[in-house]
Amino acid sequence: MKAAVLFSGGKDSTMAVYKAMEDGWNVEYLLSMHSENPYSYMFHVPNIHLAVLLSQAMGIPLIQAKTPGMKEEELDDLRNALKDLKNRGVEAVFTGAIHSQYQKSRIDGLCQELGLESIAPLWHREPLDYMQEVVELGFEVIITSVSAEGLDESWLGRTVDEELLEELKVLHDKYGLHMAFEGGEAETLVLNGPIFTKRLHILDSEKIWDVDSGHLVIKDAELTEKD
Repeated sequence: MKAAVLFSGGKDSTMAVYKAMEDGWNVEYLLSMHSENPYSYMFHVPNIHLAVLLSQAMGIPLIQAKTPGMKEEELDDLRNALKDLKNRGVEAVFTGAIHSQYQKSRIDGLCQELGLESIAPLWHREPLDYMQEVVELGFEVIITSVSAEGLDESWLGRTVDEELLEELKVLHDKYGLHMAFEGGEAETLVLNGPIFTKRLHILDSEKIWDVDSGHLVIKDAELTEKD
């Protein structure tokens, strides 16, 4: 059974890779959509260029496709990329959707149109349980952008660990923040994990902050041997 994963390098798409493998699928390809619009409704934008290194770290070929990122029109670009996967023998497409009906419904529709199975293994997972699983499995995840009340510049670059999850519980109770960041409160990047043969090492980065939100720009990175 051949599968592909819509991949950004964040925790959810990386967990989708893990879950696909766990369920016995052969993950033949990763697909990354590079949006020119930083406010794309469909696609993860921060540090998407690192998907190349992460695909190498997992030993899975990466297919990259570009899109202007205009609402709804970007689906045409995704459709073309999925057609390519279908022509390569892919039978199913995995995504890291948790609660975003907007994204899932559109991907489901495209896959149905093209005769592909659409699988979202994280769909409607309880956020805290899910985040704890990410940590317990040994994925090394950092925060690369924040845009929610209670998340300040100090969160940029932080590792998602038990201590951070305890802080998220407090912020959830106080502000209603989604603990898995499904509401766009934060974006993440995975540096290492059980399905990685090498680790992503950040060589140079810069924090960009604007009033009440910001992101971590990773300027240079390399793959290193795992400890």
